[in-house]
Amino acid sequence: MKRLELKEGEELVHAARNAIELTLRSPIANKHIVYESIKHFDEPCGAFVTLSHYPTAALRGCVGFPRPVMPLGKAVADSAISAAFDDPRFVPVSFNELSELIVEVSILSDMVPITGSEKDKLKSVKIGRDGLMVEYGIYSGLLLPVVAVEEGWNAEQFLNAVCEKAGIPITYWKQKNVRLYKFNTQVFKEEAPQGKVVEIKQN
Repeated sequence: MKRLELKEGEELVHAARNAIELTLRSPIANKHIVYESIKHFDEPCGAFVTLSHYPTAALRGCVGFPRPVMPLGKAVADSAISAAFDDPRFVPVSFNELSELIVEVSILSDMVPITGSEKDKLKSVKIGRDGLMVEYGIYSGLLLPVVAVEEGWNAEQFLNAVCEKAGIPITYWKQKNVRLYKFNTQVFKEEAPQGKVVEIKQN
């Protein structure tokens, strides 16, 4: 994963907010207006956009692409729209509410398989540095690195939680036929709605 400069992170966060606002103003708006503004982010990369209430930090939406299936700029814009309107855990964001939300963009590294014994898997996961993704048949789940930090989880609790997110028994990460991955993120976030964008340092 190529690390971005703060200025580039600011561009992506602003584009994410603009994509949401454009969709709120007109659901049939042409998203290519936003795509064009960040078309120079053309390297395929996984990305997630997280929306949270200010100042409570309560989650309002989080959607993204775990793998590099499209250019980074498009991934961020599409993730922002999905986080605002298509996260099944929440009702769609309203126009008035947008001014109360923090926009956060997470850029994902490549997925690194976690293999070996139960002990090997536990040792492989570093809280604060790693996010986790699990795949088992039609089921999959992903948790960003920040989730484990916020919840105060250890490695085993984090592995249990990502299985729960996928809708499979929490101990399935121990099985050999379950595909388990870790990844790192580079995170850019507004300090306040429409405010200064900062990079969130990871362990």
